[in-house]
Amino acid sequence: MLQYAFMQDALFVSICIAILCPCIGVFLVLRRYSMIGDTLSHASLAGITIGLACGGSPVIGAFLFTSICGALIEFLRTYFKKYTDLILTIVLSLSVGVAITIISSGKLHTNADAFLFGSILTVDQFDKLTVLFLTILSILAVIFLYHEMLYIAYDEEAAQVAGVRVKVINYVFSILVASAISVSIRVVGVLVLSSMIALPVATALQLKKGFRATLLFSILFSMVDILLGLFLSYQLNVAPGGFTALVSVAVLIVVMVLRKIAAQVRQNITA
Repeated sequence: MLQYAFMQDALFVSICIAILCPCIGVFLVLRRYSMIGDTLSHASLAGITIGLACGGSPVIGAFLFTSICGALIEFLRTYFKKYTDLILTIVLSLSVGVAITIISSGKLHTNADAFLFGSILTVDQFDKLTVLFLTILSILAVIFLYHEMLYIAYDEEAAQVAGVRVKVINYVFSILVASAISVSIRVVGVLVLSSMIALPVATALQLKKGFRATLLFSILFSMVDILLGLFLSYQLNVAPGGFTALVSVAVLIVVMVLRKIAAQVRQNITA
């Protein structure tokens, strides 16, 4: 099936997603912000509809609008410090309201359903270049801000006392999340996009390794999840996004079971 150009394009984008999403997801999970990824993935739908309505790229539209929503979440944290769930509700309401208003207006000249469920047929050359650019930009930002982001992930207040520019880095991180989401919408789809951000990290955490090892295993599990989801969904003729989410959950369960078995075996040996 790799003789088809659209499958080659989908494979290229999938590899970018598999590398990028865990790099962002591991920081979200450590900060207990995994639901922010879900909120912004739904916010990307509004960006998609704006991009399509303006006759532009839905990927760029998703990136710009999701970046704005990410910055808005960070801004609202100043006013709702103890109510993170309320902030997410506000942003989610704004995003869904914009998306439904534009879709129901009849101004879209194309169907947005492909972006909800993911479609390997929608990836074109411009999307590949956009995805490559955003992926490289995000990975470079993670590399250069690695220590600061790690410090903030474990203790934001201590990082601020230590002189880390927490506010600035949080806004940059919001843009990184937006980048990961906009990169992924083509293949994975809006509805299950957050699974690619959180589930590989959740699987890697079962191994109980250090941070670097957890990050590397997250990328490994992400590769397994999305490539299996892509190839099997093609064979079964189903949407790759939903099937990739199922694969991610299955891999998580398998790792949990194997870890339980290994612990039981070690206990029997030492007994």
